[in-house]
Amino acid sequence: MTEADAVREQSDRLVFRLMRVEDIPNIMIIEREAFTMPWTEEAFRNELTHNHFAKYMVMEHQAQIIGYAGLWAIVDEAHVTNIAVLEAFRGRKWGEELLDELMKTASYLGMKSITLEVRVSNQIAQNLYRKKGFRSAGTRKGYYSDNREDALIMWADLPAYEEERVREGSVE
Repeated sequence: MTEADAVREQSDRLVFRLMRVEDIPNIMIIEREAFTMPWTEEAFRNELTHNHFAKYMVMEHQAQIIGYAGLWAIVDEAHVTNIAVLEAFRGRKWGEELLDELMKTASYLGMKSITLEVRVSNQIAQNLYRKKGFRSAGTRKGYYSDNREDALIMWADLPAYEEERVREGSVE
């Protein structure tokens, strides 16, 4: 590996860590950019401070928060609450890495399966989820209140990851 390759590898390095309350302003930028019905700052604050089922992580690139994901871990099932990447950083497969990290975290927490809802019109997200082993399990009619769009319910079984294989910096 040349010095230039080492610099490039370091500059493309992603860091995953627990979301903190002080991250919320940066999360809101991503949230508003990614969703037509963004969560409020208060909703994130409540998730981080009051919901003991909630686990949220951020994805950083060069010390900038560029993505985040969250789940609720209930009994042995993880429910993805949200996952998003800043538009300027899409198309690099980093959303896929974020989903991988979220799934590893869910497995590490003892979850056996993972579920989510996705807009029926969001084919890009559905393709990613299918690539990661999710399958369609039904539809929630009129789920999205902004336009009454249906949500596709998707499920996946979580593989068991060996603890030492879970990336350093994972959400615990």
